[in-house]
Amino acid sequence: MNVFERYAPFIQDFIYRSGWQTLRGVQNAAGEAIFGSEDNVLLTASTASGKTEAAFFPILTLLDEEPPRSVGVLYIAPLKALINDQFGRLEELCEEAGIAVTRWHGDVAQSQKRRLLRKPSGILQITPESLESLLINKHMEIPSLFGDLRFIVIDEIHSLLRGDRGLQTFCLIERLCKTAGCTPRRIGLSATIGDPEAAGRFLAAGSGRRTVIPRFEGGKEIWRLSMEHFFSTAPQADEGRQSVPETPVPEVPTDTAPKAADPGIGYIFEHTSGKKCLIFTNSREECESVCQSLRQYCEANHEPDRFLIHHGNLSASYRESAEDEMKDDESLLSVCATATLELGIDIGRLERAFQIDAPFTVSGFLQRMGRTGRRGDPSEMWFVMREDHPEPRAMLPDMIPWYLIQGIALVQLYIEERFVEPPRMGRLPYSLLYHQTMSTLASCGEMTPGELASRVLTLSCFRRISQDDYRLLLRHLLEIDHISRTENGGLIVGLTGERIVNNYKFYAVFRENIEYSVRSGPEELGTIVKPPPVGDKIAIAGRVWVVEDVDHKKREVYCTLVKGNIPAYFGDVAGDIHTRILERMYGVLNEQKSYPYLMRHAVCRLADARDTFQKAAIAGHPLVHLGGNMWALFPWLGSYAFLALERFLKIRCQKRLGLKGLSPSRPYYLQFTMKVREEEFYRITAEEAKKEFDPLELVYPKEVPVFEKYDEYVPQELIRKGFALGVLDVEGMKKRVLGWSETIAAPSPDR
Repeated sequence: MNVFERYAPFIQDFIYRSGWQTLRGVQNAAGEAIFGSEDNVLLTASTASGKTEAAFFPILTLLDEEPPRSVGVLYIAPLKALINDQFGRLEELCEEAGIAVTRWHGDVAQSQKRRLLRKPSGILQITPESLESLLINKHMEIPSLFGDLRFIVIDEIHSLLRGDRGLQTFCLIERLCKTAGCTPRRIGLSATIGDPEAAGRFLAAGSGRRTVIPRFEGGKEIWRLSMEHFFSTAPQADEGRQSVPETPVPEVPTDTAPKAADPGIGYIFEHTSGKKCLIFTNSREECESVCQSLRQYCEANHEPDRFLIHHGNLSASYRESAEDEMKDDESLLSVCATATLELGIDIGRLERAFQIDAPFTVSGFLQRMGRTGRRGDPSEMWFVMREDHPEPRAMLPDMIPWYLIQGIALVQLYIEERFVEPPRMGRLPYSLLYHQTMSTLASCGEMTPGELASRVLTLSCFRRISQDDYRLLLRHLLEIDHISRTENGGLIVGLTGERIVNNYKFYAVFRENIEYSVRSGPEELGTIVKPPPVGDKIAIAGRVWVVEDVDHKKREVYCTLVKGNIPAYFGDVAGDIHTRILERMYGVLNEQKSYPYLMRHAVCRLADARDTFQKAAIAGHPLVHLGGNMWALFPWLGSYAFLALERFLKIRCQKRLGLKGLSPSRPYYLQFTMKVREEEFYRITAEEAKKEFDPLELVYPKEVPVFEKYDEYVPQELIRKGFALGVLDVEGMKKRVLGWSETIAAPSPDR
């Protein structure tokens, strides 16, 4: 097929105006798949490869040839910022053909939404949460809005593969299609899919179509990558060394960080001068802290502030001003950011990205790396790994620079194996089951228990949940008045349930904290949790403010700007680290391989860590004697298998091992005291792992492990079951424990 000739004339004109000489591989492949079949399509290609155009050129051609009687394309994206960015690109593309493009999220004016409801057409861009709201609050409009829906485009689909938010998105798609009576094709877009076949099955669930994954030559990836390590105080790892391997040296900085500054932050300050950069952190608190410090360095150097900030707790105006500034190719400002700038947004000609410490996932690393390298330049990332000097009498586990080792493992896994985290399947999402039950009742009104079950339990993501479990949930919801029975025996949302469903926070299934809006005069700065008393200080928007007043009823904090530097707090965020990353960390410590991207300090710190690893004889022996009855266990397991091991040792093995004081540093190691020898530890744990036991035994007596947002409304019996069978990786844990006994010979006398 000549894909270009198949495009609509207005698409061909757009390509000519843009000065393109040829179509890219992804665009030819996508055109053949979309024009040549009726299947779903999963497009996986590197960042800035033209995936959006690859999908939309053939889709818009088909819409132009046969205009739909309703919205023709539903575009779902995980972030408002991504929708805002794509809106401008799509609007320019569709203008000539008269195809309307409408945004629908919390920051969009009601007038634009009403216009679409009056005359449904074109492309609707929406977040999962706004789609949930639409299904609840505009249920009667769904058939007219989507009756002739042809395509559902899911951008950055990898971000939806491992949690409840992704399952919610596909529940909503199935519910929408049933209500509207439409059978659209699904198009998934991502730069970071590790297992395309598994992702394709995830994309297709409940659609009645198979998924095509086009293959094409994507071109060679070129990276500029560096990784440096800093202790928070002198001396650095390379000081006093007679010989250090040659490493690349960055260009001479034009600025100097203040004396006695944090060396890692000073390094970033120096190497962002005169450039446009992104500085990624792993939490909102760290983002605030880093931005505060960098702004203080500007002040100490008597230069204008050149740092912006972007994270999910900031107000829309703060986020959008940072996005607009970054899109300006003349700008030389840098932005401190979290994952909010990780996904898909084109923010112009970025010169480099910095990553402070290691991200949790290979996927996150690739997405952040992909923010740079647009406009034809190579992608460029500088890792900055920081740690405090170990205490003089520190135990062995504290001698290992875990973030540095994790960062190397992430990079090596992708370089060597092209590994990216696969979809997280096999869960029992009872929290989401509650949410979709309440959402379905809120949107559809009174239903019999059988009708409700037929609507909810038939959704693809609930296929592992039994009718008995659902009856248990419904009985519980009747008891707590979240649902109630009518005189006819039907079910409706109860009075208590209405207070949950009618709150805008209900639309999201990711866990949130109770937040207070922070204001300075008429300006909204963003939101925080746990507001301090009047007179105390808070950190938000990269600055420090003193609290003048707190209105707990309205949940508003009023403050004024002051100088200073304090930590911020936005609530707890859990990491999800895959077992393959921990296994590769073991490999990093156990091999003598050098990595060309390591800088001088990092080379020396890695050498020290490998020396510690070898002297402690950890290779092949995960259990290390720390002296007396104290031991450290290095299981090299990901977050959920590590959690299962921790409970297995406490609950199944504690008495036989004489185990006490178990202290985990998840997911790297556990420390404890025990009364048995090393070989007995391996024998006893293997014997216990071989026994048949119910994973529910790994839930402590009377424990209700609330893990997801709506678990508190689910029967305790189901919460425990969902945690044991859907969260804990018991099989991964058992495999590792049995592997120890099979591969580890009896220890030599000196161990």
